[in-house]
Amino acid sequence: MTDAHAIAGVPMRWVGPLRISGNVATTETQVPLATYESPLWPSVGRGAKVSMLAEQGIVATLVDERMTRSVLVEATDAGTALRAAQTIHARIEELRDVVRAGSRFAQLIGIRHEINANLLFLRFEFSTGDASGHNMATLASDALLSHLLNTVPGISYGSISGNYCTDKKATAINGILGRGKNVVTELLVPRDIVESVLHTTAGKIAELNLRKNLLGTLLAGGIRSANAHYANMLLGFYLATGQDAANIVEGSQGVTMAEDRDGDLYFSCTLPNLIVGTVGNGKGLGFVETNLARLGCRADAEPGHNARRLAVLCAATVLCGELSLLAAQTNPGELMRAHVQLERDTTTQKVGV
Repeated sequence: MTDAHAIAGVPMRWVGPLRISGNVATTETQVPLATYESPLWPSVGRGAKVSMLAEQGIVATLVDERMTRSVLVEATDAGTALRAAQTIHARIEELRDVVRAGSRFAQLIGIRHEINANLLFLRFEFSTGDASGHNMATLASDALLSHLLNTVPGISYGSISGNYCTDKKATAINGILGRGKNVVTELLVPRDIVESVLHTTAGKIAELNLRKNLLGTLLAGGIRSANAHYANMLLGFYLATGQDAANIVEGSQGVTMAEDRDGDLYFSCTLPNLIVGTVGNGKGLGFVETNLARLGCRADAEPGHNARRLAVLCAATVLCGELSLLAAQTNPGELMRAHVQLERDTTTQKVGV
């Protein structure tokens, strides 16, 4: 095998099972995580155990889904840019036909714009079926841009990507408007389970979340984000299921909530930028196909169903890891003891255990 065809073997394990319900899927399943950070497996596993012991498990609600691509056009002046934007919004049905003519699955569902000086930034929003939709959205945006340049007076080409999307960058606009799947996960953990499995209390977790995730991130200048380590679970899940791993940049934007409800713990993770798909680049690898099938994401269903299922499973996995880590950090020394023990245990490095 030449270097050009080498495969990077990242250790992978299935953890769980975890229990999930909500408006997309009701299931109990293990989930795959590919990572070099070996403590992540037992940590997510502990959160998954909690989900199995809680009555409803993790309730995952898919709030929204859209893939975006922004284009940039140059106008003769700001007034011309405004008139162009108004014309474009008024012709949205015509533009939807342009998109439909070039794709079986892409649909234009919205347009947003921003004017700066004489520059007009257009943010197209698409539904993309079971694909994460990067290439589909870019192809559709290319057709839209060409059509607009030919039919809207006073504008000229700027760029097929104007960074107003925003792809693989942490930005306020993605946190506010969403990009990909927007999923809210919730878990109500009885007091006895918090104490016996997580070795802490609801009050301690709620206080730590306020001080660390909310206040600490505020002081650090975080952008629409307040969480401990969403990126860890996202990367492991993305690599195991054939996703574009760079999308953990915006994917890790999200907010963790924790409340002490008379000793019971209400715990929630909101992820507005989950970019996942079950078809497209990266899905042809054998292990990816096996993993997606095992997750139930190869069902013969309407376009988009499998990707939505994958998104809520991913979000539930994030909650499991986030809950376990915060619980560990309420106890002095627990986090470091786990890392020292597990990262020096060579048996955790086996691939596909």
